[in-house]
Order: sequence, then structure tokens, then C-alpha cells
Amino acid sequence: MIDNKSILGNPFHSFIMGGFECADHQNAFGERIDLIVLTGHDRMINEDYKQLREINITTVREGIRWSYVEKEPFAYDWSQVEEIIIHAHKHDIQVIWDICHFGFPDDLTPLHPMFARRFAHLCRAFVKKYRSLVPDGALIITPINEVSFLSWLGGEVKGTSPYCINQGWEVKYMLMKAYIEGIEMMKEMDPSVRIMVTEPLVHISSTDPYDADLCFAAQEKHKEQFQVLDILTGKICPELRGKEEYLDIIGVNFYFNNQWTINEHQFISWDCDPPDPMWRSLSSLVEEMYLQYERPIVISETSIPEHKRYPWLKMIDKECIKIIKKGIPLYGCCIYPIIDRPDWDFPEIWHHSGLWDIPEPENLHRQIHQESLIALNEFRFNLSTILLPEEIAITDEI
Repeated sequence: MIDNKSILGNPFHSFIMGGFECADHQNAFGERIDLIVLTGHDRMINEDYKQLREINITTVREGIRWSYVEKEPFAYDWSQVEEIIIHAHKHDIQVIWDICHFGFPDDLTPLHPMFARRFAHLCRAFVKKYRSLVPDGALIITPINEVSFLSWLGGEVKGTSPYCINQGWEVKYMLMKAYIEGIEMMKEMDPSVRIMVTEPLVHISSTDPYDADLCFAAQEKHKEQFQVLDILTGKICPELRGKEEYLDIIGVNFYFNNQWTINEHQFISWDCDPPDPMWRSLSSLVEEMYLQYERPIVISETSIPEHKRYPWLKMIDKECIKIIKKGIPLYGCCIYPIIDRPDWDFPEIWHHSGLWDIPEPENLHRQIHQESLIALNEFRFNLSTILLPEEIAITDEI
């Protein structure tokens, strides 16, 4: 397999990253939810980037919002993308771009016969536009975020478009068809484009370790999280033209509810005392991923809502240090969302899961969550003991 660490190196400007919630999907009620608008990031991007620079976060995840960019087939409005590029340049912020976070234009679903073609042309048009404004430097792209989750949400439980039941595989297959065709067109425009796959990192367990059949079923379900990577590399569904070189950087999205039991679907607690024996550590799951694919890893999303943010970030800190000490090329960790967000289905409810809260949504004022900031600075200090300063963008301004 290709060792991207030795060939290309870590392209990210800071180890600790921030992600702006950029879903523009239709929710369970068929309503368009544009979280960039609801959080005010489109109007407050200058302030948001300024605040990130003040705590020395210089790499961010952003999305182009497909439903905004392509309101008519093959006609693109890049005005918001240009705003991101302008302010990123102003504040010396590196952007990792999601072409499709969650959300498609009104006239498309993943099962539409034109979905892959429209997406591929969008990818090509984005790279062309971006390189017309930023001709040099790394361009890191996530074509479609969390294909596995999106396939389940839209294909199994009617939570978003295409609102299906028992069609998760069909939705996943069509999303990956678009994903790979998008990469092909981007590589035609710019062979140097780097792909960061972002998928949920999950663990599915049996409640009875002595029930061989149940344990086997749990393990098989656990392995389904690798289907996206196996399609992308051509290991399965070779007719979709996946290639090993398309798997460049693996982003894993890891949340408190990423582990559950197979039949009961009960979440496994991460902070029991004593620890729940069914809970698997982040470092063990990342090691499993790395041993299977031998690619650099990024914790591309992690957070928890409300009052457990400090202990969650401390756990993430500890696990990242473990991963690095094992010799696994861990390229970064992204706090996602970096700014508070509303619920998808009930947007009047806010999650309070970012580094900045929005206590009064009517004015969108950002209020720093002090415990999270303390945890972040402790995280950065611990990283400084095992990484070079330029790898973590360490600052004296604590």
C-alpha cells in the first residue's frame, strides 16, 4: 500500500482544527435546513476566523453547500465560496473543502439518474474556480461527507432525502458512484488534489460475549463501516472505478453515540465508573483502521453537547497522544462543530456543543465556553511534548 506520510507529508497547517457546521440538507420533515445561515457563519465569517486565529487554530473544515451553489442544473453561484476564500486568505486560514456535507439541490436525490453526473461536473467546476483564485498550494477536498451515515439516514429510516426504507445499500452505491466520478473529474483538472474521506468511526457490540452467533453478527455489522473505503479503493464494486490512490487521508468522525449494541441498539456509555467493558477506546478503533488501510488519519469530527465538553476533550486529548505514541500518522483533530449549532429536525433547539456557544440565537453572539478552551489549551500543551511546534501551531497566548 501507499505510505502517504513518506510521499506527501502532513499538509495541514495546525493539528487542532475547527469545523463549521455546513449541512444544507432536507430534514425529517422535508424542510431545508441551512446551518451556515442559521449559525450566521455566512455573515460573521470575518469575526469567526479572527476568533480562531486568536487561539491559533489555522485549519478549518468548510462546505460549499451544493443546494446554494447549483440552484439550476450546471449553473453555479460561487459568491459564498469566494467569500470563504477571501477571508481565509485575509486571516491565513487553511480550508478543507466539503463539496457535499449533507444536502443536495431540490431537483436531485442520490437515486436520481443524473445525480452522479451533476455531482462530478460540480466537482470539476469547483476545482476550476478555486484554482483560478488560488493557483498554488494544497487543495484538500472531501467529496461527500459521511456516506455511511447519509445512506442510513436517507436510505433506511427516512430521515432525509431520498426518504427510503431498506434501501441503504442502493443509496450508498449511488453516492459512491458520484464520489468516484467526482474525484476523476477533479483529478483531470488538478492531479494534485488531495482527498480526505470522512466517515463515522463506530463500534457495534454483542451484549453476550458467550453467544457466538450474536458476536459474529455484531462483528459483521461493525465491518460495514469499511464499505465506503473498500468501494473507493476498488476492493469491492470495481465497476465504479475505485482506485487505491483515491484513498489519501482517512478522516474519522467520532462522537459519544458512535458505539451501540447490535440488537437492542442501546448506546454504550463512554464515561461509566467503572468503565463499560463494551466501550472501545478511540485509539484502538483508529489502530484497527490504520492497520487495515495504512493511510494517515485525522479525527475529522468530534464533540459532545452541553456539560461534558471538558471531560470529553480531555479523553480525546489522551487518546490522540496514545495514537501518536503508537507510531500511527495522526495528522490532526477537528473540533466539530467549533461554533454552536441548532438541531436538524427541531432548529429552535440548540445543542451547545461548540467551543463557542450561541446563547441568544436572535443575535448570534458567540460566547466562549471556558472549560472547552481550558481543555483545548491543555491538549495543545500535551501535544507540544511529542510533536514539533509547527505541527501543532503552539501559542503562548493561553
